[in-house]
Amino acid sequence: MSVSEEAYPANLHQKYDALIARAAEAPSARTIVVHPCDETSLRGAVEAAEAGLIVPVLVGPAQKIKAVADAHGLDISKFKLIDTAHSDAAASKAVELIREAKGELLMKGSLHTDELMRAVTSSTTGLRTARRISHVFVMDVPTYPDPLFITDAAINIAPDLDVKRDIIQNAIDLFTQIGLGTPRVAILSAVETVTSKIPSTIDAAALCKMAERGQITGGILEGPLAFDNAIDPEAAKIKGIDSPVAGHAQILVVPNLEAGNMLAKNLSFLARADAAGIVLGARVPIVLTSRADSVRTRLASCAISVLLVDARRRASALPKA
Repeated sequence: MSVSEEAYPANLHQKYDALIARAAEAPSARTIVVHPCDETSLRGAVEAAEAGLIVPVLVGPAQKIKAVADAHGLDISKFKLIDTAHSDAAASKAVELIREAKGELLMKGSLHTDELMRAVTSSTTGLRTARRISHVFVMDVPTYPDPLFITDAAINIAPDLDVKRDIIQNAIDLFTQIGLGTPRVAILSAVETVTSKIPSTIDAAALCKMAERGQITGGILEGPLAFDNAIDPEAAKIKGIDSPVAGHAQILVVPNLEAGNMLAKNLSFLARADAAGIVLGARVPIVLTSRADSVRTRLASCAISVLLVDARRRASALPKA
């Protein structure tokens, strides 16, 4: 049975509203929008600009972008438009602009994600840092009190222990830098006990020990935890798990991309959650939107990225110790 519209009124999606309002108070971020050649991606950039979140630089086939704008009544006259032959060239040019410090954010348009990420992850001309690149869904779930971060459900298919460390650190840094405090991090598996038969439970235990030794910082880690005892206090109580994270998790670290993707889509389609998306670990945050995203979700993805950019601006302005 599908979830009815009446079950979760729209006003329960207030977590995004708060993030968007905060981001609108920060200076707008100069954003390289890559190949916005359909209505959804171009409208997302225009509306984010109208909300005061970003200053778009549109990169892609100029005639095609202008045709989309004309067809759908979108005013792009005040935005810089850089003409490229096709989507692959747009991705390469966008990355080049970031490397030249001409943008603070990347925003995916109507090209395929792997096409954009191929340019971003190039070993010679890309935007890699020492940190592994990973994706975070920031979900506004009507029945859950906090924004719920799910990682990684889009980039790393089967991460090993070292990659999971970076995935967790990326998510913690995002959570803290956009002003949400110290996150409670649940490392998910099928069960809450460590067993050699389920390798993700061993990884979870090792990651918690790494946090104890200062190899992961800024969050409170617990794992392995099954999904129910990560987000439901009663389930955690029944299982006898005494932890500040159990039942109250704010970041959910999944064992692999398949688990994360299914979890995020379950929440979206069965619980009517909104799912903003951001890619971390590159030189700049990357706004990764989907054609199915609502206007509010697109704005939330931009807002989260703008808050992160603003935090980094302020941190770089501090005097060096």
